[in-house]
Amino acid sequence: MSCTFVFGFNPASVKNFLALALSVIFHPLLVPSYLYYIVCYQLPGVVLYPLLPDRWLVVGVAFGFTFLLPTLCTSGLYWAGVIDSLELYDRRQRTLPFLAAAVCFGVAAWLFLRTGFAVDALLRYMMAGMAMAVLLTLLISLRWKISAHAVGVGGAVGLLALLQLSGLADQEALWWLLGSILLAGAVLSARLQLQSHTPAQVWAGLALGISLVVGVGVGVAWPKG
Repeated sequence: MSCTFVFGFNPASVKNFLALALSVIFHPLLVPSYLYYIVCYQLPGVVLYPLLPDRWLVVGVAFGFTFLLPTLCTSGLYWAGVIDSLELYDRRQRTLPFLAAAVCFGVAAWLFLRTGFAVDALLRYMMAGMAMAVLLTLLISLRWKISAHAVGVGGAVGLLALLQLSGLADQEALWWLLGSILLAGAVLSARLQLQSHTPAQVWAGLALGISLVVGVGVGVAWPKG
C-alpha cells in the first residue's frame, strides 16, 4: 500500500496548504506593513523621527493605505462581479485591483512626502519606492503576469540589504536580511507549488523588487549638482 495516506493525509495537499498559507501571510499588500514595523521597531537607530511613542502612526498609515484600502477595493470589485476571484489568477483581471492599489500607495507616498509631521526621509522614500513597484507591476501585468508576491519579497530583501550594506543599521539587520532571503525563497517556491506563476515570472518579480530598491537608494544617495 502506498505511504501517501498512511497518516491520513496527502503530502501533495499538505504542500499546497503550506504554499497557500505562505502566500496569504506574505501577501504583497501585507509586506509593506511588515517592513515599516521592522524599520520602526526592530532596527534601533535607523529611524530617529517620529519618536518611538509616535511610530505607531506611521505603521498605521502604511497598513491602512497599503493593505486595508486596496483589499476593500478588490473585495468591492469581486462582489460587484467585475473580477471572479480574489486571487486574480487571470492576468486580465489584475488591471483594476492593481490600479486601485497604485492609487492607494501613491496617496500614502504623498502623505509621507508632504505631511508636516516629522518623518525620517527613509520612511518617505520607502513608500515612494513601494508606489513605484505597484505601478510597474500594473504596467507589466497589462502584457505579462509577473509575480506580485515576488516583487514584494524582492523589495524586502533589497531594503534590508541596503540598510545593512550602507551601515545605517547595526548587526541586527543582518539577521533580518538572512531571514528575508530564506523567506523569499519559500514564497517563490510557494507560488510555483500552487502553479500561480512560471519560474520566469517569479524570478522577474524578485529582480524587479530588488532593483527598484537599489535604484531608489542610489538615486537618493547620488551627489546633487
